[in-house]
Amino acid sequence: MNDQLNLPPATDSRAVRVAGGHRLEGTTTVQGSKNIALHLYAAAVLADEPLTLAGAPEIPDTLVCTEILNRTGTPTKVVGDRFETTPAAAWYPVIPDQLGGRIRSTAVMAAALLARTGQVSFPLPGGDAFCRRLIDRHLAAMEAAGATLAVTHTHVKARTASRDSAAFTTDAATRQWGPSLGATVTAMLLAARLRGTSSILNPSIEPEVMVTAAVLAAGGVGITWEGTIALHVTGTDRITGGAFQIPPDRLEAATLTLAAAITGGTVQLDNFPTSEFPDGLVAVFADAGIELVPVNGGTLARCPAGPRAVHTATGPHPAFPTDTQPQLTAFLSQAPATSRIEERVYTDRTTHIGPLRALGAAVNADGSVITVRGPAPLTGADVAGKDIRAATAALIAALAAEGTSTIRGMYHLRRGYGGLLPKLTSLGAELTINPEMP
Repeated sequence: MNDQLNLPPATDSRAVRVAGGHRLEGTTTVQGSKNIALHLYAAAVLADEPLTLAGAPEIPDTLVCTEILNRTGTPTKVVGDRFETTPAAAWYPVIPDQLGGRIRSTAVMAAALLARTGQVSFPLPGGDAFCRRLIDRHLAAMEAAGATLAVTHTHVKARTASRDSAAFTTDAATRQWGPSLGATVTAMLLAARLRGTSSILNPSIEPEVMVTAAVLAAGGVGITWEGTIALHVTGTDRITGGAFQIPPDRLEAATLTLAAAITGGTVQLDNFPTSEFPDGLVAVFADAGIELVPVNGGTLARCPAGPRAVHTATGPHPAFPTDTQPQLTAFLSQAPATSRIEERVYTDRTTHIGPLRALGAAVNADGSVITVRGPAPLTGADVAGKDIRAATAALIAALAAEGTSTIRGMYHLRRGYGGLLPKLTSLGAELTINPEMP
């Protein structure tokens, strides 16, 4: 498997060394959205014609998903930034443990296979483990679609009694975290090939859902929205293919913005229109002193008067996104006075607190509320980020620290951002990647 696709190992003992204190200036581009891409890779399984996704991010998860599709029957290849599939001649609906255990979207890919074959076996998802992340709403959607489940602490097997299952109704709301993005897509994929119209109550309206819905609709699936109340999906027995563009990654755009802002610099995001930033993020950035200026179809991001303290909360789209909370926390370490962020999506998302404190940030968590007192003098340290955003938060803080920092967690950085380190270097950051370290 590793020889065929040159899959990177699931761990990486290398580290990035960051010499802090360099202002970031210049122009760069934003990769295709990681999270949107992963859901579209799963949707590609349903297509009865060749399908191409342009702008696929060059991250390990893209290669893992490519291998999953190939192993389960859908011929798939990555050519440059294009993810290309052709319809399967036969399906093998077993997602291998060593692949499904590496990505977060395993249950979504399993739903596509279940819709195609009436059965699937898959391991529990992997990916970031910054807190307990359930798949109960995914499983509820599968059961609503007529599947019988056998669930252990490591695996799920699902089987429908009949390939002629009828339309269904399921609820994507979670008890704690708002509507489930992944479960909404899971339910859409299950409904896309069923007779009649299925209803997803309390659907997520995150861009991942909206883009997947648009691709399915272009393929002939009926999609009707009732705002955040319900999403209705009318299935079809044939879904066409085509060519689609993966939108740029709003999370990388926010990360690049915060990296420039904490250094007092300015970055122009050539391919990222200002309108692509979520409204809640724009509002928080404005409160924090960050300006987002439309320029030639892109965005000029800067923080001319320096960071300002904010009181905010994360929430479902279009609110301030949880996946930028750790990076914002790093930035706010340099804002005068006290900032507070209430984490309302993943209420125990605090894996970035330790690394930031090691770098000198005055930050702590009390339940779901993160408090940042600044400005705190940051100094170089040796820290590890154990998930994508925690590693990124440490990297942002290190850019503003005095001295040299060592950030471990390269695998997590590469899972989220295919070219973040070269982009930062091109903007003026002084970075080196060390070989394997103990």
